[in-house]
Amino acid sequence: MSKETNARIRALNDELRVNNRGGTVLLTSGILNEGLIYAVKVRAAVARQAEFDDANDPYGEHDFGAVDLGKQTIFWKIDYYGLDMASGSSDPSNPSVTRRVLTIMLSHEY
Repeated sequence: MSKETNARIRALNDELRVNNRGGTVLLTSGILNEGLIYAVKVRAAVARQAEFDDANDPYGEHDFGAVDLGKQTIFWKIDYYGLDMASGSSDPSNPSVTRRVLTIMLSHEY
């Protein structure tokens, strides 16, 4: 994949992760069972994550991460689906053929 394609995917992923735009955000039942205030704190922590490097983001797409909140480790990931939501996207860098889904979960739910 070209650097330009990776940069476009990263920008689209960050737009969803940080600003809730360009896709769907799902919180798992484990997060929701902790209560609304906790869920809001988790969502904010995921949006603030800014530490990406070759070890945790080898493709430079900002599509997976982990944050610690209290005694819990939270995982988040972004998946790319076709518009029918039944298959993977043919081109994650193109929002006209891709539906992004950000899933946020407790680490033990992964």
